[in-house]
Amino acid sequence: MNRKKITIQYLQNKKEKKQPITMLTAYDYSSAMLVDRAEIDMILVGDSLGMVMMGLDSTVPVTMDEMIHHCKAVARGAQYAFMVGDMPFMSYQADIAEAVRNAGRFLKEAGMDAVKLEGGSEVTDTVKAIVRAGIPVMGHIGLTPQSISKLGGYRVQGKTAESALRLLQDALALEAAGCFSIVLEAVPAPVATEISRHLRIPTIGIGAGAGCDGQVLVYHDLLGLFDRLSPRFVKQYANLSKIITEALTAYRQDVETGQFPAEEHTYPIDENELATFQAAVQKSFS
Repeated sequence: MNRKKITIQYLQNKKEKKQPITMLTAYDYSSAMLVDRAEIDMILVGDSLGMVMMGLDSTVPVTMDEMIHHCKAVARGAQYAFMVGDMPFMSYQADIAEAVRNAGRFLKEAGMDAVKLEGGSEVTDTVKAIVRAGIPVMGHIGLTPQSISKLGGYRVQGKTAESALRLLQDALALEAAGCFSIVLEAVPAPVATEISRHLRIPTIGIGAGAGCDGQVLVYHDLLGLFDRLSPRFVKQYANLSKIITEALTAYRQDVETGQFPAEEHTYPIDENELATFQAAVQKSFS
């Protein structure tokens, strides 16, 4: 069967048919290529790259230029997945016109299909302006990493009836503002299920249970490549960190003991040409 480029309508149809949507992060050409080969529906170029790719303590310092750089690489590696670029901290909060311009860069310069931004009712005017400019927007509520200082750390959101109701109101406001989908992060599963049930657009859960319309995980978490944080909601499908470390150690040992490179890793030269070369060298240095 011939694969086709994933569209917003395709994602919407999956929600209506109750078919789970798959989403993963990717941050460069090679990871995007592998995610695309696995036939994942959506790729998020998340500002989480600040932590897993750049070694930062949070997502807050990540810049627009850094996001554009990584998005360009991902766009070269993915042919079919629907690609979403994460708008970094202070790229959309201060000024709506600036937010629209920055959102436009993700499509015009970086080849993304949509952008994602964090926040609820307080960002609906910004969402409306970006959508009005013809740029699809994915919302993000619950645990919003860019606001980690305000939230008091990486804490589950919506644990009280009042806060859960506020999340639902935020989700409905984002839908009304024009979001085509919403990420629900670190939200109790029953709350996320209820929110998903009341939205016409798909929800993508991360630490929000199976009641969401889709799921997203960080590439490095899923593959065991990043161990500084170990969220409860992560399922590790491989421990590549161990495998890679063992391979790198074996390489070092082979070099140190003279086992690499072996003859099969080298290129031959005609014996006559070699003799001519050696004679020329000897003449030059005599």
